[in-house]
Amino acid sequence: MVYVFLANGFEEMEALAPVDLLRRAGVEVFTVGVGSDMIVSSHNIPVKTDTTVDKIVLNDELEMIVLPGGMPGTLNLEASPDVLGAVDYCADNNRYIAAICAAPSIIGHKGLLDGRYATCFPGYEKDLKGAIHSARLVAVDGKFITAKGAGCSMKFALKLVELLVSKEKAEALESGMQSK
Repeated sequence: MVYVFLANGFEEMEALAPVDLLRRAGVEVFTVGVGSDMIVSSHNIPVKTDTTVDKIVLNDELEMIVLPGGMPGTLNLEASPDVLGAVDYCADNNRYIAAICAAPSIIGHKGLLDGRYATCFPGYEKDLKGAIHSARLVAVDGKFITAKGAGCSMKFALKLVELLVSKEKAEALESGMQSK
């Protein structure tokens, strides 16, 4: 099971590409609203979430959390004690934490990227405390997956499919969607 956290001001592609591709791959994915079940994106698109952050359960079924970027979405995610609690749960229980664009700053501020390869939207490198900056569009180091921004949302989502399902499934989805 995967939780994709949405807070007001999130970047649409960074959130919905992972939801779409993971669901196509057969992964159980829940969009999780921070503060409400109706969240408005950075480009004023309203999205009704599957659940809200105060109703989620952190247990053995949780495989991954996804933190999309966007502004002020990233700041709103980081201001939520429940989102930070989910990050801590995943870090403490060897679960995947995926973050894209500005959102890697959330895990960077917690010191979880120290000594790990990570990437982010240009200008946020200083927020990746102790990380080894990667020039890759998508960087994977252990259970941490980070990506640069909206333009690599498909690559990010396909990497999540690869990690949770298989490389073959990710390749089949990529081929079927005509993305290369």
